[in-house]
Amino acid sequence: MTSFEFTSVPKIVFGRGKITQLGDLARPLGSRALMIHNGDDPGRSGPVDRAADSLRAANIPVTFHRQRGEPTTTDIDAALAIARAHQCDFLIAVGGGSAIDAAKATAGLLTNGGAALDYMEVTGQGRKITTPAAPWIAIPTTAGTGAEVTRNAVIGSPEDKFKASIRSEHLLARAALIGPELGINAPADVTAASGMDALCQCIESFTSIGANELTEPIAEHGALSVIKTIRRAYANGSDVDAREGMALGALCSGIALSNAGLGAVHGFAAPIGANFPIPHGVVCARLLPGVIAANAAALCAESPEHPTFMKYEALGVYASALRLPERSEPLPVHGYPPHPAEKLIAYVTDLVRDLAIPPLSQFGLREEHIPSMVSLAKKSSSMRYNPVVLADDALSNILRSAL
Repeated sequence: MTSFEFTSVPKIVFGRGKITQLGDLARPLGSRALMIHNGDDPGRSGPVDRAADSLRAANIPVTFHRQRGEPTTTDIDAALAIARAHQCDFLIAVGGGSAIDAAKATAGLLTNGGAALDYMEVTGQGRKITTPAAPWIAIPTTAGTGAEVTRNAVIGSPEDKFKASIRSEHLLARAALIGPELGINAPADVTAASGMDALCQCIESFTSIGANELTEPIAEHGALSVIKTIRRAYANGSDVDAREGMALGALCSGIALSNAGLGAVHGFAAPIGANFPIPHGVVCARLLPGVIAANAAALCAESPEHPTFMKYEALGVYASALRLPERSEPLPVHGYPPHPAEKLIAYVTDLVRDLAIPPLSQFGLREEHIPSMVSLAKKSSSMRYNPVVLADDALSNILRSAL
């Protein structure tokens, strides 16, 4: 058995109707909350109002701030100014990964000082978060990023045209409150993209070189949960059972990736998302089949019996049992005999099509952008956890297949 470290949030509250517990969870944390949210505005009876009602029942005043789009350094600095102006001493995040990452970063800067760019990896100064963040609670309304239980906030730097993380164990939420019914009103395209992000994160953390005996079963269970329920959640957004399975899969993905790392899909996602207006889950969905195929080819060159194939095969066997008949042939792994990753590649290829995930070219990504995106992707922290080192030609072909 290998040695490893494992971290997660101190409290996870999962289940239908658990949003009513927010006031009790928040009461010990401070005197005024800054609620960072996206989606519903206050007063429209959505998850934001339900969270606010629970806070008011506990006599906790709240200031609202809406995060629009994926957070940038400018967004974080603006949220920080609002928190200080209103004397907010703790935060609540209600929404998808963008709202949660914005709250996470704001909580860190509220106690550590400075600006967002000071603490960013790769593009910023990379200063360390040395003081525990202001207390905060994460309430996801989409099943995708798993950001409610991760220790990094992904922030865009428009000046550098790159997305990178502010990362520290000090950024972990005090609690993650996950109510599957909060995702019921999510549009089908959001359900598809966020769900593919969760699946990708489970697969990548499952096969990461940083995986260990504790993260592997969590990642595998998360992947199987998403595979089992994503089509149902997409077809019927009011299917609470399906929403529950997706929420669990996203939660597992966040726990696993935070401790095991990711891979080449997320290595690409950072520069692509910073340079083109493409939803993160769409990037992940379109790249995932090509990354698995490229990994399989490179692993075959190392050893046709590489242990990573057993992981791909386990997921592929389960997924293929749920596939519709007469569907896609797997992407070829040129020059090699049939391999254990084929079933998983075929399943993901079908899923991307059936969920109507648009090609990346629809958002302006072109052939001429491939060299620069490959160069930037190689700098990403996620790339070093890929199960095999991919050559530039392989990376280029992955991106080309997603256009």
